[in-house]
Amino acid sequence: CAVPPPHVFFHHHPNLSLFPRTMVKHNNAIPRDQIKKKWQERTKTFFSVPAKAQKRKALRKAKAAAIYPRPLELLRPVVQCETVRYNMKARLGRGFSLQELKAAGIPPAFAKTIGIAVDKRRKNKSQESLDRNVARLNAYKEKLILFPRKAGQPKKGPIADTTNIDDASVQQVSGNVLPLPRTSGSAVVDRRAISKSELDGETPMWDKTRAAIEDAKPKKNTETA
Repeated sequence: CAVPPPHVFFHHHPNLSLFPRTMVKHNNAIPRDQIKKKWQERTKTFFSVPAKAQKRKALRKAKAAAIYPRPLELLRPVVQCETVRYNMKARLGRGFSLQELKAAGIPPAFAKTIGIAVDKRRKNKSQESLDRNVARLNAYKEKLILFPRKAGQPKKGPIADTTNIDDASVQQVSGNVLPLPRTSGSAVVDRRAISKSELDGETPMWDKTRAAIEDAKPKKNTETA
């Protein structure tokens, strides 16, 4: 029986290969070289961000028209940020404490109806924060205009309803009520040139500090018996 040439043999046997794979050991899967990542199925796009921004803007505009002349946002207190790293910065908090509302003469239930945020869990830990937010409430009371629910029937309360109704002179607050004043990020520092006496004179403070640290370290006993 004659053996066919190699090209004839593989022509009739397409499943065979000139370089067959070596079988893996034990009960492991046969490696496959087809690298098909299909990254299109696992990639998330955010092309809808500009459209959602326009949608939120339209909703805010519709809400402002529905509740006119009431402001969109609530009046919130000024609090200090947490941790040692940020406690020098001030920001708007969740709501006024019961102590602050009592000092300003505003009942908590009535405060919620006139656009003041209330947080009954918050406590004042310093007199400075209490005075600051009480002054904020008093400033809000001076600028606030309450319209009576029924025309010609104003009510008296912690803040009396206005009797001079003039919608044309009323302006609606669209942003934060009594926003915090902006402060510069860096403090102003006076700068000057280093004098020659400071350069050529006594030892710099850095060298003094390093020398003091080295002197304070315990000395090792290098003496040998």
